[in-house]
Amino acid sequence: MDKFLRDWRQDAVNKHQYETAIFVADKLLALTGDDQDSFYLAQIHYSTGNYSRAQSFLSRGGLTERNAQCRYLAAQCAIKLGKTEDALSILGEKNPTHLIAAPGSARQKLRHVDVNTRAGARHNRNVSRTERVPTSEERDREDINIIKSEAGMCYLRGLCFAKQNAFDRAKECYKTACQIDVQCFEAFDALMANALMSPSEEWNFLESLNFDTIVVPNNPSLSQEAAQFTKTLYTTRLSKYTRPRDFEEAVEQLTTHYKLAENPDIILAKADQRYTNCRFRESLELTSAVLKEDKYNFAVLPVHLASLYELGQRNNLFLLAHELTETHPSEPCTWHAVGIYYLSTHRIAEARRYFSKASVMDPHFGPAWIGFAHTFAEEGEHDQAISAYSTAARLFQGTHLPQLFLGMQNLQLNNMALAREYLDTAYALCSSDPLLLNEMGAVFYHEDQLSDAIGMFRRALSLSEDHNADIASLIPIRTNLGHALRRDGHLSDALQTFEDVLRHGAKDAAIFSAKGLVLLELGRNWEAIDAFHEALNVAPQDPMATDLLNRALEANEDDERYAGVNRTIRAELGAGGEASDEENDVERVLGGRLREIQQNKVAGRSRRRRNAAVEDLSALEEDMVVDEDG
Repeated sequence: MDKFLRDWRQDAVNKHQYETAIFVADKLLALTGDDQDSFYLAQIHYSTGNYSRAQSFLSRGGLTERNAQCRYLAAQCAIKLGKTEDALSILGEKNPTHLIAAPGSARQKLRHVDVNTRAGARHNRNVSRTERVPTSEERDREDINIIKSEAGMCYLRGLCFAKQNAFDRAKECYKTACQIDVQCFEAFDALMANALMSPSEEWNFLESLNFDTIVVPNNPSLSQEAAQFTKTLYTTRLSKYTRPRDFEEAVEQLTTHYKLAENPDIILAKADQRYTNCRFRESLELTSAVLKEDKYNFAVLPVHLASLYELGQRNNLFLLAHELTETHPSEPCTWHAVGIYYLSTHRIAEARRYFSKASVMDPHFGPAWIGFAHTFAEEGEHDQAISAYSTAARLFQGTHLPQLFLGMQNLQLNNMALAREYLDTAYALCSSDPLLLNEMGAVFYHEDQLSDAIGMFRRALSLSEDHNADIASLIPIRTNLGHALRRDGHLSDALQTFEDVLRHGAKDAAIFSAKGLVLLELGRNWEAIDAFHEALNVAPQDPMATDLLNRALEANEDDERYAGVNRTIRAELGAGGEASDEENDVERVLGGRLREIQQNKVAGRSRRRRNAAVEDLSALEEDMVVDEDG
């Protein structure tokens, strides 16, 4: 009868007929009184959202104390009910580190354990931690279900600590869960999604995990392949900055050998890498392909929304945000999408309100926190932006982006020491982000360390070109490089750089003005005048272009006056008819001296005017460099 009832219960669960399942499970529990049947009945109540009732079944007769699976489910119920302290009380605050699989150990072998060995294992559990047998031996004596339940409870401890904002303790719990059971993906995903580790720390942690604990019964060769397959899957979740070649190899193996090219998780990993490398159009194509098949895939949406924003596709942002508000109003990503749309249309107050709403719904939703801080930065409210970015840096310690944005804000406030400190911290986390290198170059530029600035800008350009970044993302870096080259006296290189910027489609009055300023310093006044006219054609009221144009015209007028003096001297010398050789020699000397005096006067005035233009525009030029970063 108990077999009949268990089959009936499982069939009802498979059909999601939970009332039938509860009816049958209740009779089965009355018939057997078995702990496992109590556990299954509590699970059915949990599946229907009756968390309090599930807890009541689990608390009967000390079930949670003697059964690890029941304790795990009881803690889950407490977390769902918002009772974090109760959950920690059920779980205990100490992780079972004695169950950690030793890294690099040999593959765990299936073996029969006799009764005496099991009795000895039970005895050893009562011994103090310092007297325990070696980790691998103690782990081998435990039942696999207990090991997996203990790993799950480590993950739940991490959730509880994260809700209490104890992120260091949460990180340790997540790491222990993975080390006990490498197949506890929830814990691994929590580490990666919440950026609790730096990029290099992520790779080191992956290498420390013992994937050899993955065992397929009675099939050693398949066990080895399953272990490698799982490690390859995990590799695609890691940071895309530190070891791009390893990431590409993992994706290639999964797409060719296991035919996962169309799998949404693999496509998301590739899209995330493209977005990281500023290849926004390619990223958008990949995310759009996923959403075409599964348009409510909320794992893909943040990258998709960010790509739409970078490409300025406001209409698509509006349509997507409108649809999400109708279909999924309880999802944080929905209101994040609304915030991005308002940010793209420069309606900052509305954007801030919806970013805030998304972050309240899920305090650990990183994109919403970053967007919320961006709204203050967009309005020039640097103090509020710094406060918001600092919160993001505390919540997401493993990513360099909050530190980078903090450096940018302090750079705009002219706090060079603080800007350098934040950017150095970001650089320690990630040394291959072109945006970060560009900002570090800007700090060097403002501190008059022009050689270092030029080196940083060129390195940022090289990395971007290696990653085949979109041309538009290179324009600010090239522009800053041009300013640094001009300041350092490399006028020809600076002119070539500004011409490259304009050749790639930039139509900015500031760039035309910068090119004209270089031409003015090279003494090519007519070409400088043309450049300033181009700037005024783009922005007719631009004050910098107007002032530089007036100075260029004055310099050109002085050059023409000098040319007129030369013509007058030659005419006067030629009006006297034939002259003796001695007179011609005297006139030649006097004429040469007069030309030299006149040339020195004109050149002196032109030089003074050009220098005055450079000095007057030095402060404004510094602002130009910062604005290009934005």
